[in-house]
Parts: sequence; C-alpha cells; structure tokens
Amino acid sequence: MDLPTLDALVADCAACPRLVTWRTSVGAVKRAAFADQEYWSRPVPGFGDPAARILLVGLAPAAHGGNRTGRMFTGDRSGDVLFAALHRAGLASQPTSVHAADGLTMTDARVTAPVHCAPPDNRPTPAERRTCAPWLARELQLLAGTVRVAVVLGAFGWQALLSTLTEQGWSVPRPRPAFGHGARVPLRHPDGRSLVVLGSYHVSQQNTFTGRLTPAMLDDVLGQARREAGLSG
Repeated sequence: MDLPTLDALVADCAACPRLVTWRTSVGAVKRAAFADQEYWSRPVPGFGDPAARILLVGLAPAAHGGNRTGRMFTGDRSGDVLFAALHRAGLASQPTSVHAADGLTMTDARVTAPVHCAPPDNRPTPAERRTCAPWLARELQLLAGTVRVAVVLGAFGWQALLSTLTEQGWSVPRPRPAFGHGARVPLRHPDGRSLVVLGSYHVSQQNTFTGRLTPAMLDDVLGQARREAGLSG
C-alpha cells in the first residue's frame, strides 16, 4: 500500500455511525456563508509531501473547514494560521489554504489527524478514537522511511500519537511525557530509526484570538522542527 491508496481508503470509511450522520448533516444544512458550495462530508485524509520529514498531527477536521473542502486545515481560520506559518517556514507553497484545488503544495511536510471525520463539538468519543487509530498507525508506517519529526498540535493529538508510537515499539518514556507548548520528546525505535516529537498549542481560534498561541510561538516550533529534521535554514 502507498499513501494515495491509504488516503482513498480513509475517504471511503464509514465505520462510525455517529460521525457519518454528523458530517452528512453538516453538509446538508450548510453555514450561510457556504450555502452555494457542495460539502465534502466524508473522512478527510492526510495531505502533503509523500516524502515528508515533518508530520503535523492535529485533532480532527472542522465541520465547515476540512469537512467542507475535503482537505486538512483548509477553509477555516485554524488553517489560515497554520498554513501562513508553514509558508513562512518554507514548507508550504502559499500562505493560504482555501479549497482542495487552490494549487497549494507542501515540501518536506504532511498534515494529518488521529480522527478523520468532523465530530460534534470537536469531541470524538473514546470508541471513535480507537476505531480511527489504525489509519494513523498505517500512515506512520508508510512514512517511516522519511519522517524525522512530528509536530503535535494540541493535547488530544499528543496522546493519540504517543499511544500509536508506543504500540509500534518506539521508546516512549513511562510515565508518558506531558503535553505542553515547546515540549520535546526524542524517541528511538528498535530498528534504529529516530523521531523527535514536538508539542505546540493547537491553532484553534480560541488559542490564536486570546494570544495563547502567537505567530512567533508557532514559527519557533516549526523552525525547531526544520532543524531537528535536518533541513537547512
């Protein structure tokens, strides 16, 4: 299996009835600003460079963002903040991510999430998290030859990623490292691979509007990710 095949399988998943109902209903009862648009209303696969050295891990697609556009962090204010920062870091070809056909490409980076369907109130249930977990595990396996850094946006993604890495045999410390902005966890795999996990506050409106996460703070994390991944600059 390759990444395009995985992405196609993710987009066809209908394993969680509550999420299927929610994502479909959001697309049927549209937000007024998008009344003339056809919503994706399916699981949203990862997006980016298939040879990424940096993997960014969020939470789940937004109801009127990724669930509308069909691309992670696309069409909402969280994506506006994230892709502007990725562009400044030289990881995205443009500072905006508006829709899936806007020409955006990523270099050395890919974005994904532990849950691929938009959940009500941005809160997937524990059962939904467990059901979606194998997708992230398979994605990590397919990126194993290139990924050197994981930038995790928020505590939800932090716990999900570390759980998956533990199951895959990585040297995750016990007790599990706590999430925090700027947290750094270097890991080793028995096969000799290394991975650095970095924490960042999520690019949610709540965090960016209140100043809990500033552009400078996000730039610092992405700059560190570039250095840890062996990228110049």
